[in-house]
Amino acid sequence: MSSEGLHRVAVLVRPGLLPMELGIVHRLFTTAAGPAGERLYSVTTCTPVPGEVTTDTDFTVNVAHGPEVLADADTVIVPAASEDYVPQERGRLAGPVREALARVPAGARLASICTGSFVLAAAGLLAGRRATTHWKSCDELRALYPEIDVDPGVLYTEDRGVLTSAGVAAGIDLCLHMIRSDHGADVANTVARGTVVPPHREGGQAQYIEQPVREPHDTSTAAARTYALRHLGDPVTLSDLAREASASVRTLSRKFRQETGMTPAQWLAHQRLQQARRLLERTDEPVDRIAALVGFGTGTAMRQHFRDVLGVSPRAYRNTFRGVG
Repeated sequence: MSSEGLHRVAVLVRPGLLPMELGIVHRLFTTAAGPAGERLYSVTTCTPVPGEVTTDTDFTVNVAHGPEVLADADTVIVPAASEDYVPQERGRLAGPVREALARVPAGARLASICTGSFVLAAAGLLAGRRATTHWKSCDELRALYPEIDVDPGVLYTEDRGVLTSAGVAAGIDLCLHMIRSDHGADVANTVARGTVVPPHREGGQAQYIEQPVREPHDTSTAAARTYALRHLGDPVTLSDLAREASASVRTLSRKFRQETGMTPAQWLAHQRLQQARRLLERTDEPVDRIAALVGFGTGTAMRQHFRDVLGVSPRAYRNTFRGVG
């Protein structure tokens, strides 16, 4: 804590900074206030080499503070930078950034926004921990750092004092979570209202991911898959699919897994979910009607499937995505 009793937040930025992510931290933490309107946080931006820091836009940011401010921080947040998205450039500043993070005192809270998680991972700070990042980068994070338990379906994670968040706007969810943890729901809700954002978003980032199945062409299951898509609202059986493929049920199941990576039942459920998402986004059909049209049968069954896969109800999904695109 500072001499004024403020929780000290330090934001460690790098060249290629995404300005929105820096703005998120300053906006949310500096507007958090106590019962008498008193400030609760101080926020300081720092960089390995003080001075003009480039962004991924047409303007720069002048950062006066170097890594020395990290030594007094209670919370350190690492936003994303453009280098995170180019494998051959990633780690270009690994040495200075790792040296900067070495100044963070034991017990300080560490957090990343979006692909800032790659910085924490490179410094060995996510080993053995659950973490996330932007859904487009989760597979790469997992491949580079198999010691990390990468969760691609959530908006943020917290594991023993180290927090990570998904894509850019999930940084808002992460910061509100930290404020809520520090000072309670009332303070966090007031910050959210002042910023005109929801205090808590339902579900995870799975609902924001386009999930088409890469369909193989000219394969032994093509006729079966075409039949299934044409009869999505009907009770399609394995025997129906096997008949269309001119194969036994056992052979069809084996070929389906080889060619699509899924069992016939998994593939069919996935197709029904994707069609339900499209209808929720583009039509005003009631949930029960959509469930019947895509083959879930009942609205209850479709609601359960949405909860299991996307973490939200069909109604919440429609409210979020109606008219988007």
